[in-house]
Amino acid sequence: MAAHRAQWKGHIKIGEISCGVGLYTAASTSDRISFRTINKATGNPVRREFVDSETDETVEREKQVKGFEIESGEYIMIDPEEVTAVIPESDKMLDIEAFLPSSEVDDVYFDKPYYLVPTDDVAEDSFAGLRDAMRKADVTAIARTVLFRRMRTVLIRAHGRGLIATTLNFDYEVRSSKEAFKDVPEIKVEGEMLDLAKHIIGTKKGDFDPATFDDRYEKALTDLVKAKAEGRTLPKPKPVQVSKPNDLLKALRESAGMSDKRPTKQKTKAANTNAAKPKKAPGAKSNRKKAG
Repeated sequence: MAAHRAQWKGHIKIGEISCGVGLYTAASTSDRISFRTINKATGNPVRREFVDSETDETVEREKQVKGFEIESGEYIMIDPEEVTAVIPESDKMLDIEAFLPSSEVDDVYFDKPYYLVPTDDVAEDSFAGLRDAMRKADVTAIARTVLFRRMRTVLIRAHGRGLIATTLNFDYEVRSSKEAFKDVPEIKVEGEMLDLAKHIIGTKKGDFDPATFDDRYEKALTDLVKAKAEGRTLPKPKPVQVSKPNDLLKALRESAGMSDKRPTKQKTKAANTNAAKPKKAPGAKSNRKKAG
């Protein structure tokens, strides 16, 4: 990780064993295209200013403080020094509080991932021992520490030759799934519809490969910027064809590559009856007597 700067350096501790570790950002949006706000009349970039909502006067940065609204239009002001005074001190220690089965982790609480690596040769043996033991036991670790001036709960997992440390959202930050799903009706799907759905899933099985994920929005922006810089215009994209609402079973059959046509019971019965009759050999005489 020499090409990147550690976001945090400290120690990871379990019992009386500790080793030096560094946190490195695992995901970043810095490579995305970013835009500046431009004055359309002059072509110059504009700057943001903070304006008093009553006087319309510009408020310089040194005169700005944090405020909390206690009633409508009534605020208490909090100085930066007061905020600093109540922030917990960082002891630079990822203290593991518990290990739990990996299957018990609800990823809806995941916030931001970091790569966790040893910071020196002395830490490597202890680091590798912890990593391999966690992988063999199929467990993840819960630790707490002060990260970026906030007390954070961190989930630590074995990953390749290192560890992944993911900050977790607090319980009050995660909305209830029961509230989100309360209007979803309880429907039990059975029979052909379920079989067709399982068949389609079977034909679409694959492996998790993030390299195949195509950021079409970013590509479209890149093409647009390049075309504008070269004085070209891009053709308008074709409108997306939205399928009309239809019978779900029919749609599943089509997705599975099956015809929607099904023989009726009457035709099926007639076909079975004809198939049961023996065929008469060419030239064979009938044994039935003529009437009369």
